[in-house]
Amino acid sequence: MEDQRGLRFSSGSAGSRDAYEAALRAFNVYRGDPVAIIDKALAEDPDFAMGHVLRAEVHVSMWERGVLPEIEASLARLEELGNRLNERERMHAGAIRQWAAGDWNGMRDRLDRLSAEYPRDLLALQIGHLADFFHGDRHNLQGRVARALPAWNRDDPGYGILLGMRAFGLEENGDYAVAEETGRHALALDGDDCWAQHAVAHVLEMQGRQAEGAAFMESRTAHWAQDDNGFAFHNWWHTALYHLDQDHVGRVLEIYDQGVRPEPSDIHLMLLDAAALLWRLHLRGIDVGGRWQELADAYERTGDDGFYVFNDLHRMMALVATGRNDAAQRLLDAVTRAAGEAGTNARMVRDAGHAVVAAIEAFGRERYGDAVDLLMPVRYRAYVFGGSNAQRDILHRTLIEAALRAGDRPLAIALANERTVGRPHCPFSRSLAARAVALH
Repeated sequence: MEDQRGLRFSSGSAGSRDAYEAALRAFNVYRGDPVAIIDKALAEDPDFAMGHVLRAEVHVSMWERGVLPEIEASLARLEELGNRLNERERMHAGAIRQWAAGDWNGMRDRLDRLSAEYPRDLLALQIGHLADFFHGDRHNLQGRVARALPAWNRDDPGYGILLGMRAFGLEENGDYAVAEETGRHALALDGDDCWAQHAVAHVLEMQGRQAEGAAFMESRTAHWAQDDNGFAFHNWWHTALYHLDQDHVGRVLEIYDQGVRPEPSDIHLMLLDAAALLWRLHLRGIDVGGRWQELADAYERTGDDGFYVFNDLHRMMALVATGRNDAAQRLLDAVTRAAGEAGTNARMVRDAGHAVVAAIEAFGRERYGDAVDLLMPVRYRAYVFGGSNAQRDILHRTLIEAALRAGDRPLAIALANERTVGRPHCPFSRSLAARAVALH
């Protein structure tokens, strides 16, 4: 039996195949619950290997410690199936096993090989693309999809999804014109592709097209902000950024409450977007009421962590913004320990992550000079611990604000100039430059 792109399953009924396609589609466009869809099929067909693969990889895409038990359960079932798996399924299982062991680079390498041999495996391409994103690997964000694209035709199921991924990779590499064209093409093929929507949003953000970006997002909410859309919170975050840089603070807080954090979720992907938005407001001295307290409470429910340093960076923001110094120190200790462990996160921590988390802690304690000293050497290599250019911009904003508060006029002017040249039409960039010049 084959999937819609001609790839063979080692086992499975017609019903399992249909459930796989439905779950894959849900994962592609972040609609509904792909795990619930595939679990129903697995209850009736427990030997359906690609069902277990998809289930595990959806959990992997959350990139947090809390999903490990679910992933281990899926891996155990795949191991029981053993030699009944075909080669493609074994490669998937191996990649999942490497992720669970903390060898995230090994996982990505295995997925590279899988996609070279099976370039029409949309699940492998999507989880590989997300893994590249979580590593800040802009080259493979573009390259992974580019290597597979010639094996696809416009009429293939999922072709538009592939273009949406390509658009994001192009944007992260600064090829904004082609990225926007490709993203809009993807949306023309599949209007509900919220990853393509997100790719175009990134272009507009990086080019400082705030008013246009807000209009683009808010005119298309029917396609990406549905009640069952698991990525809506992030696209709302992008929408809020456009409004923030236009000083629409009331609208930003409204979006936070209704879109970014409409419910008290403990999912790290949702927590970090909330923290990133509140921190941008914090840097501007804006009172956000009890929002920080609620968010910090949610973070503390998830433990001290040290699993993925990009998550830890945002956790630190919530802790220091609420004056939870003991919890902040525990987090810093966890990140320090993580640097000495095996696995990919340890390298991320050593290369830049520890300095960045420590810089946020220093800023929160009003040690602005220390924050500057910690951020300056790593600001251009912070990509090594993941996220997008737009997300990591928070480090540049923090650095400029730290220089301003430390009274370092020459550095503040230089950093503000750099930002203004890169985003000449952004009102916020111009306001930073004016503040820097006004320092005495």
